[in-house]
Amino acid sequence: MIKTIDRFLDHLTMYRLVLYYLMALVGAAFVLGFVRLVPHDPIALAFTTALALAACWITNKVFARIFAVPANKESVYITALILALILDPVAVTDIKGIAAVAFASVWAISSKFILAIGRKHLFNPAALGVALSALLLDQPATWWVGGNLPLLPLVLVGGMLIVRKLRRLYLVSTFVVVALATILATTDPSQYWTALAETLGSSPLLFFAFVMLTEPLTAPTMRWPRIAFAAIVGFLFAPNIHIGSFYFTPELALLAGNLFAYAAGPKGRFVLTLERIEQSAVDSFDFVFRSPRKLAFEAGQYLEWTLGLDRADNRGNRRFFTVASAPTEETVRLGVKFYPQSSAFKRELMTMKPGSTIHAAQLAGNFTLPARRETKIAFLAGGIGITPFRSMLQYLLDRKERRPIVILYGTEGQQDIAYREVLGAARQELGIKTIHAVASGGERGQYPGYIDERLIRLAIPDYLERTFYISGPQAMVKALRQKLLAMGVRRPKIKVDYFPGFA
Repeated sequence: MIKTIDRFLDHLTMYRLVLYYLMALVGAAFVLGFVRLVPHDPIALAFTTALALAACWITNKVFARIFAVPANKESVYITALILALILDPVAVTDIKGIAAVAFASVWAISSKFILAIGRKHLFNPAALGVALSALLLDQPATWWVGGNLPLLPLVLVGGMLIVRKLRRLYLVSTFVVVALATILATTDPSQYWTALAETLGSSPLLFFAFVMLTEPLTAPTMRWPRIAFAAIVGFLFAPNIHIGSFYFTPELALLAGNLFAYAAGPKGRFVLTLERIEQSAVDSFDFVFRSPRKLAFEAGQYLEWTLGLDRADNRGNRRFFTVASAPTEETVRLGVKFYPQSSAFKRELMTMKPGSTIHAAQLAGNFTLPARRETKIAFLAGGIGITPFRSMLQYLLDRKERRPIVILYGTEGQQDIAYREVLGAARQELGIKTIHAVASGGERGQYPGYIDERLIRLAIPDYLERTFYISGPQAMVKALRQKLLAMGVRRPKIKVDYFPGFA
């Protein structure tokens, strides 16, 4: 069952999964409204949803054209559906309610352009939209999606799929634990069970955690800052927390957390200009970009890359890819493998010419070299999964820094081996040996077949002393991780290359 779920999730980007989840919630609420299992008129809900979608779409089109940036259609739909689920549905005759929905929608989208520093928006769009609606129009969000028990199973199941996809259980758990602890600490002991029941069953806690808290662009990019971010938002989320007569609402708690995230994380969005394209293997190419300013990152981290697509497919116009260049290089390198049925994003990428631009943001990732130089390491790469290791090796070469590293690199054939020059230089200058596992057409000195237990034992006799880094196709990464665990390698000594939205 879990494998089936993982296969389903592997074929969806993070944004597409959230979009489907919100669509399911709105659709379920619409159906349940007809049988009066939710208190809202389904026609009013349909009208409110259409109004929010239209207002968000038009606003995004206008500002994307003014600011000359790619329009992210999925994020527009996601923001509109969130607003439809947390603002009270309005009737066609409710002028004040219509104004509030339109106002919240316009500000939610425009905030991504106006309230931005270095082309990176500061606040969760939906949270800012409803906060301004409450402040200026006296039309607060009711967060009604969290107060309907018939919707709770769908909120919970879909939300857990999002958490599993993003691997953010620690983030959501921290938020929930801190929020519940704060609520209990500010509640009379005789009311504990009532407070817990209301918080878990008829409050926005779970929907807020699954959808709003996990939004990646306005959250910290590293693990410990994310935990601090979740704790801050969880504390302020508790309804009894206040400063004098000022009480926090869920959206205000999140906006406060967004400010912390901005202070704790990398700043800005980059517009990169293509300098050249290099072929690294038979179907793999490196896109080498110039950056307007030096990109500060750690070798092995990833970026979210955005292209303006006239006709995006179901994977959207955004991708997360590892930065293949080293922090010591002047250019920013993106390594991509192309398949016969490539996505619209990759097809557009392949049409780029020198001088074309791409937007990059959300630098993140913990798949980086350990701080201790003497730590024994094993790199296990499959296909284009060699890209983060290219970044690390070039970084070590530029710094002339020796580390005890062994590389196992699996490919289908000789023509699939990428970055031969970097691998060769690492062996010659740093003593870092690469053992090639070639499935078909292996040469002398290469391992015939895929990376397996036998190769690991032969090539890395001290494997129990090493920290393993695994990068490649998800099926390979999962299989090798399980194999290493079965061989006695401890979980903390296995690092896998993961980023949200992989598809």
